Amino acid sequence: MVVPMTLHEFLSARVERGELPGAVTLVAREDDVRVDAVGSTAFGAGVPLTRDTVFRIASLTKPVLAAAAMLLVEDDVIDLEEPVHRLLPELAGQRVLARIDGPLTGTVPLTRPVTVEDLLTFRMGTGTITEPSVNPPFPIVAALDEQQLAVNVPYPRTPWEPDEWLRRFATLPLMTQPGEKWQYNTAYEVLSVLLARAARQPLGEVLRERLFDPLGMRRTGFSAEGLPVQYAGGAARDDGEIWTRDPVFPSGAGGLVSTVDEFHTFARMLLNRGVHGGTRLLSEQAVELMTTNRLTPAQVAAGDAILPAGTGWGFGVAVDPTGSGGEYGWSGGAGTHWFNSPREHLTAILFTQVSDVLWDGTTAEFRKLAYS
Repeated sequence: MVVPMTLHEFLSARVERGELPGAVTLVAREDDVRVDAVGSTAFGAGVPLTRDTVFRIASLTKPVLAAAAMLLVEDDVIDLEEPVHRLLPELAGQRVLARIDGPLTGTVPLTRPVTVEDLLTFRMGTGTITEPSVNPPFPIVAALDEQQLAVNVPYPRTPWEPDEWLRRFATLPLMTQPGEKWQYNTAYEVLSVLLARAARQPLGEVLRERLFDPLGMRRTGFSAEGLPVQYAGGAARDDGEIWTRDPVFPSGAGGLVSTVDEFHTFARMLLNRGVHGGTRLLSEQAVELMTTNRLTPAQVAAGDAILPAGTGWGFGVAVDPTGSGGEYGWSGGAGTHWFNSPREHLTAILFTQVSDVLWDGTTAEFRKLAYS
């Protein structure tokens, strides 16, 4: 008889083979919370990982930003259907490329304004291009890079403060018409500026006041000391120093750091349909909107290299498009992964700082072992 491997054994074996320096996992059903830390903060060095280790959570920032947006919606500060140019007037004159590979001067008018919901659903009309591109890249991609807007990759960070970032972004056309296509990342940078303006506070203060303090997430933020070394493709990225201070542009698309326990607090609030410690933070309707598919059937079927075909998208999370109460969650490019399963009352979190775990089969095995 073959004895099934445990999650601890699976990750420990990967550490012993030199495939991972370490990982911290959290799997919770109701009040049964199990945390496991294996390995260290760096290959061949570092210190042992613990449940208190702070990680770059990368795109797991997105569901946090979406929750903050829903809090402002519930307070009538913003509306999902309103045009974004009410708060971001710089975008009022934006046009749309006639062809994605065409010159920046070849544009057509918007068929309708970009809305707040377009930002939340990544359908504002601009984002990461995952289809094979030409070399040199499309003019719009080159222009975004030349403006140092950091819309496709998080490193190096944009040097611009939010207002200047938006001014530069507004000088360029959108890639597609609003609502037409799911395109990753950029919309949440725009949403970062919009939420700060709506609340009349820097984004970090908005998140602290609306989410982190009520949830007791004291170590979650835009900076931290002593982060684990980050790896991608077997190479280390020496970026620890830049995380010791708050960024000029606080990125709601991928800029937060956190621990497994603190992210679990946020995830459990969503699993409890907006309630934390007996106190309602988000309405049930807000959580329902976040965790229900907002894409069209054609958009779900088309998929994307980042969002696989057949996967839906709510606000900040990938979802089961059938609406059957299945999983929702997301991953972060630094090597973080999370899902909630309302049907199983389960939350599962995997934190590493190795990007490769997102495509080498690690997250699929983690999901299987988390359920067991």
